[in-house]
Amino acid sequence: MSTSRLPRALGLDLGAKRIGIAVSAATVATPVDTVYRSGDRSREHREIAGLVDEWEAEIVVVGLPYNMDGSVGPMAKKCQAEAKALGDTLDVPVVLYDERLTTVSAERSLMEQNMNAEARRKVVDQLAAAVMLQAWLDSEQAALERSDG
Repeated sequence: MSTSRLPRALGLDLGAKRIGIAVSAATVATPVDTVYRSGDRSREHREIAGLVDEWEAEIVVVGLPYNMDGSVGPMAKKCQAEAKALGDTLDVPVVLYDERLTTVSAERSLMEQNMNAEARRKVVDQLAAAVMLQAWLDSEQAALERSDG
């Protein structure tokens, strides 16, 4: 039996207008909040730091929107730069994780629930963060199980 555990993680879906926030409990990611972009990056990062403290996160996982061919485009470069700035600000590690199609997946899921556009807009970023964080958790869990072999 494994004694290893996954760290409590905060997942971020960095968008131009909103930052979706998800948190993990053991092996499950849950959407929890949205930080609205204000043009004041340091205020946004302080708000994220407050969420790291509130949720007692041990790591922050930032979604990296690779292009479909796996290359790094302009949005991915912005996310890399912001993740580095967050890493310089926060007292916990900040890692990047592939988030291709998470927003599409989240939007589709919300549409299947017959949510109107306004309601979807309020939660889609949180859900995208949860989809990305869940993929990271699953990957980390698989790695733990392989190492415990």
